[in-house]
Amino acid sequence: MLTGVTPPAPQHAATALRHLLDLLAQGAAAEEFDRPAATARQAGAPAAELAGIAEATTVALRIRRTLSQHRVREAQLTALFDTASDLAALRDLDAVLRAIVHRAKLLLGTDVTYLSLNDDAAGDTYMRVTDGSVAEAFQRVRLGMGEGLGGLVAQTARPYATGDYAADPRFHHTTTIDSAVLDEGLRAILGVPLRLGSRIIGVLYAADRAPREFTAGEVALLSSLADHAAIAIDGARLLEETRAALVDLNAASETIRTHSEAMRRAEEAHDQLTDLVLRGGGADDVAAALADILDGGILIHDADGAELARARTAPQPPPTPAVAASRARGRAVPLNGTWVCAVLAGPELLGSIALTGRAGLADADRLLFERASVVTALLMLLRRSVAETEDRVRGELLGDLLSRTGDPGTLTARARRLGVDLGRLHSVFVAHSDAAPRHRLLAAAARSAQTRNGLAGLHHDHVVLVAPSDTPGPDAQALAAELGQAAGCPVTVGAAGPATGPAELPDAHSEADRCLSALRTLGHTGSGGATADLGFIGVLLGDQADLGGYVTRTLGPVLDYDTARGTDLVTTLDAYFAQGTSLTRTKTLLHVHVNTVVQRLERIGRLLGPDWNEPPRALEIQLALRLHRLTRRRRAAGDARQTKFVVTRPINPVTGSE
Repeated sequence: MLTGVTPPAPQHAATALRHLLDLLAQGAAAEEFDRPAATARQAGAPAAELAGIAEATTVALRIRRTLSQHRVREAQLTALFDTASDLAALRDLDAVLRAIVHRAKLLLGTDVTYLSLNDDAAGDTYMRVTDGSVAEAFQRVRLGMGEGLGGLVAQTARPYATGDYAADPRFHHTTTIDSAVLDEGLRAILGVPLRLGSRIIGVLYAADRAPREFTAGEVALLSSLADHAAIAIDGARLLEETRAALVDLNAASETIRTHSEAMRRAEEAHDQLTDLVLRGGGADDVAAALADILDGGILIHDADGAELARARTAPQPPPTPAVAASRARGRAVPLNGTWVCAVLAGPELLGSIALTGRAGLADADRLLFERASVVTALLMLLRRSVAETEDRVRGELLGDLLSRTGDPGTLTARARRLGVDLGRLHSVFVAHSDAAPRHRLLAAAARSAQTRNGLAGLHHDHVVLVAPSDTPGPDAQALAAELGQAAGCPVTVGAAGPATGPAELPDAHSEADRCLSALRTLGHTGSGGATADLGFIGVLLGDQADLGGYVTRTLGPVLDYDTARGTDLVTTLDAYFAQGTSLTRTKTLLHVHVNTVVQRLERIGRLLGPDWNEPPRALEIQLALRLHRLTRRRRAAGDARQTKFVVTRPINPVTGSE
């Protein structure tokens, strides 16, 4: 201590220090820290004390800056924690992205914040969410990798900042990006990468519309927020994928359940239909059951298009194109509101099923309908097996009957076991078609034979049918029409009979065969008839011709007229033809006036019909006249009781001699 020097009073320094500490505790503004020094100066504090107060003020300001930085850092950390908490609570990806951008705007206090995501497929980054943006073009901009500030951040995975983007030469400026930034009015831009490990998924931006410099703390803060955001984005993406997977799983489970239910229903229906067939049910039973199961109309056709069964619908032919399409695909196909499924046994087409009234058919019902075709195939195969066995037995019996093979009693017994009573009158029908395949014609004849309680088969290369009938001619006509419709082309049928017992059937078959040949020769293809329907040709063909019946059918009206009135028109008619249809020679032969001949011929025309003088009819009449003359001669010779006799050789239609 120096002698004579008065030591400084410390009260001014202590007061100033307490004031500075109070200011630090209050968090006062920086300018407030100059007041303690000013107060001490005004109080006359010595220079040394004032210097100590100034030094203390400098330390207090440094402490204040440090505390301020800590408070800012604490606030930022709190904000980051709050952000992480908020992001963790969000589940929707769009909500996460909006929350990230909005929190960045609040933390950095910038005019605009936005976020872009990388598009790996397109190789660029696109704007996804913005906050504070007003320009539509800016909100839709896409940046190629390396283009602009954001493209460079996405490419290099490093943060970039600029105080004035338009004037910054570090970036690859493009017209699209620069015009979008200009529309938004942005100057200062900070961009940081969104990282997931080593992968960059996008860029987070903060921007101002006025030039400024971003501090390292702001860059670090936005980078920290970007790290939280990337994790939240990935979590939201994983959650979204999990949700989608759960939805897919639920859908798959529902699909499996529905499919299982459809399979169970199809199997039950299949078992029901199969059991129905195995118990002996027919096509009608299957059609009715299937119509109930599918709640629609059912038609079953065979391979030739013949209807086998129908339930709850009107008859209709099978749609051939749809059957062909179903056969090719092995699936049911729709056609004009009707579902059609081919019935197959391997590659062989057995027939088809049609489902009507169900234009919209669900997959389950479609599967059931297709399963029904399998059952129908089983039914058709069983039917065919039974039919083939029965047809073979019937065909063998038919061959034995027509070939005079076996004892008549044995043949009669065999026929009785098949439901055929040979004690009844039977006619023999021989069918032929130039267009229809023989197997199709035989199948149609077999069906007709079953409905008539008869027999059908092949004999001497012709389809032959033996059935109960005492009118072979009309029945042959009906059978020709029936078989023609079934075969889809003309069928000619020759008939003979009736015959009783096995002994008469071979001769009837021979006559029916000759009748068929005559029908075809005469151009009567597609028709049917017996020898009696062929006029004098039938007389010539018949082994046991009914000559009296032929005369009656041809001249009956004239003979009846002569008998009733005592006239002799038949003699006039005979003379007219004998004289070559000359009126003059006829009247001379009869010794009557020509007008009498004309009047008699007019009467004959009214009795026989207007075509009696046409060549075909005239030939028939002349033959009948000669047979009538021959009959009268034999009657005059004492054989009056014989009106039916056997002709073993043809009669000459001109001379009347054998």
